[in-house]
Amino acid sequence: MGIFFMFMSNSPLLQINDATVLKKQQAVLDHISLTIQQGEHTAIIGPNGSGKSSLIKLITYQHYPLAHNDGSPVVQVFGREHWNVFELRTQLGLVSADLHQSFARGSSFRDVLGLDAVLSGFFASQGIMHRDEITPVMRQQAEQAISLVDAAHLAAKSMEEMSTGEVRRMLIARALVTDPPALLLDEPTTGLDIVTRQRFLQTVEGLTTQGKTILLVTHHLEEIIPAIQRVILIQHGRIVGDGSKQEMLTDERLSSLFEVPLRVRAQGDYYSVTLGENT
Repeated sequence: MGIFFMFMSNSPLLQINDATVLKKQQAVLDHISLTIQQGEHTAIIGPNGSGKSSLIKLITYQHYPLAHNDGSPVVQVFGREHWNVFELRTQLGLVSADLHQSFARGSSFRDVLGLDAVLSGFFASQGIMHRDEITPVMRQQAEQAISLVDAAHLAAKSMEEMSTGEVRRMLIARALVTDPPALLLDEPTTGLDIVTRQRFLQTVEGLTTQGKTILLVTHHLEEIIPAIQRVILIQHGRIVGDGSKQEMLTDERLSSLFEVPLRVRAQGDYYSVTLGENT
């Protein structure tokens, strides 16, 4: 992994060139172009159904774009167009409410301990299978990832017995177990209460100081941690704004984005939004 990143260190985290993704003959992403550099913490904001999750699936090669007639690359991650999906998942740690639900449905959390859930990140599985060979190095990395999110006390606890917040913390550790350079957070605090959400966001903020690039997909301004300075607005499958927080998080832009009157409040590096009045 060290050699890979020595070679790829100067490449952008993500390059998307005029990508269109169809689902049931409808464009869920419509001529998207975007470049995100490594270390450039970014939030992608948009209403439900705007294409945010489709964009994440494009990045993780779960969705495939229409090919260009000239054969030029549509999507490149760390400078590469072609990836083995399992290899890519070791470079992009994903945490999402959908993953949480998929993990729960797949294993029902029965007999899955926290440590095993984190180890499953090496195999992109939902628990440890009999065929999976756990090496001492893997176990050490899993224990380090768990410690990184202050969850050592959960390693021997059944996932079935954990709270939603505890499960989400273990999923962060699972995403970190391969030491990926980037984390993709897709609506990561869905289902968390206010206190647990704040603790989750503090954990994410701490990861930015350890060399992880954060790409956050959300429709909640309160989730945009101070380390995130770039905001991309997406609506109806298209990028309709891209710039600094100060430029993008305004009454006018967000009211247009969500198609209702909104008022944005800024307190230091934190933002919140309330319903405004019709003018």
